[in-house]
Amino acid sequence: MRRLRSGELLALLGAGLVIAALFLNWYETPSGNLDAWDTFGPAVALLGLAALAALVLVATALGERSPALPVAASVWAVPVALAGVISAVVRLLERPQHATALCAGAWLALAGALLILAGAWQTIRDEHGPLYDPADPPPRS
Repeated sequence: MRRLRSGELLALLGAGLVIAALFLNWYETPSGNLDAWDTFGPAVALLGLAALAALVLVATALGERSPALPVAASVWAVPVALAGVISAVVRLLERPQHATALCAGAWLALAGALLILAGAWQTIRDEHGPLYDPADPPPRS
């Protein structure tokens, strides 16, 4: 776990929040509460893809010896996470099945998607690997 940098840890936390939010109530309706699975659609699928991208980001950081695959995973995670944030905002703005109020699940999904985006962006900004010391060549004479 010490291979994980702050960006991967943020993305992992965000993925955990999104996955937990999928099982919480998202909307209150006159007939009862709805969770993400009751109102499943493209927005929920994009949130799931964002969580999956964050998990792939963490798995590549843990499993690879070279930085090529983790860098590629972080580059791909940013647009997927951005789509997840947009879909979470859409889920906050829409009111399926005559919903009267938002519940904690929708807000938790937005927070998780934002953390995934911030973590993926941070991993792109921080490309150095914690396993390798920086090169210090001797000066030329």
